[in-house]
Amino acid sequence: MPSPTTISVEKLVRLVGTPNAPALIDVRNDDDFAQDPRLIPGSIRRSHADIQSWRAELAGRSVIVICQQGLKLSHGTAAWLRSEGVPADVLDGGFEAWAAADLPAVPCTKLPLRDANGRTVWVTRARPKIDRIACPWLIRRFVDPNAVFLYVVPSEVKAVGQRFEAEPFDIEGVFWSHRGELCTFDVMVEEFGLETEPLLRLATIVRGADTARLDLAPQVPGLLAASLGLSRMYADDLAQLEAGMALYDAFYRWCRDATDETHNWPTNKPGA
Repeated sequence: MPSPTTISVEKLVRLVGTPNAPALIDVRNDDDFAQDPRLIPGSIRRSHADIQSWRAELAGRSVIVICQQGLKLSHGTAAWLRSEGVPADVLDGGFEAWAAADLPAVPCTKLPLRDANGRTVWVTRARPKIDRIACPWLIRRFVDPNAVFLYVVPSEVKAVGQRFEAEPFDIEGVFWSHRGELCTFDVMVEEFGLETEPLLRLATIVRGADTARLDLAPQVPGLLAASLGLSRMYADDLAQLEAGMALYDAFYRWCRDATDETHNWPTNKPGA
């Protein structure tokens, strides 16, 4: 019988990638993690032994704790968090249940080094339009919710990356960039093991808007228009990114949940 403090894999799948998803904390020990060094999308590794050092970062959020099989480490960590006033549940069956369901998981070998605060740091060209908003959205929703993004003049992207230990993306000559007909968003979806049907659908739309192939999907011109509109509404790149997060949240939810839905007016015509 399920515990009232557990959540099923099926329910967690519906939360991953959404703006109000709980914090996902992976507390697998090093030996268990070494067996499969991947993370459930959006989760962050933390040690159960250091809970007092990272508990403060969860203020105001609900938490789902993940260990290898959903047993002592996750239940103990969740109980400690609840004792500190943090709503916390346990993933039923742990990471093994997620992997057994053949759900996407992010390989840690593809993640950049983290800074002193445990965040990945990324750098790209200033004045973003499409890829440079879409990629940060993907990273924050599915890879590292605390990721930092630096927008700088194009000529200084690589130098800033070296000096500030930030991972460059969406410029020529780096790993995270266009490859053939694929845009950087496509590359990240593939490399991070996120090739689900909704994200692949969204990747097609992003690719079409980013590479001027408006025929790839009917939604491409809409994303292009909205993206160019946002770029003219905001002089501050980070403010534009925050606004763009909501835009991509909406496109993702359409890709996941609403592709078969149509709309017309009036909806209550006689005989309809």
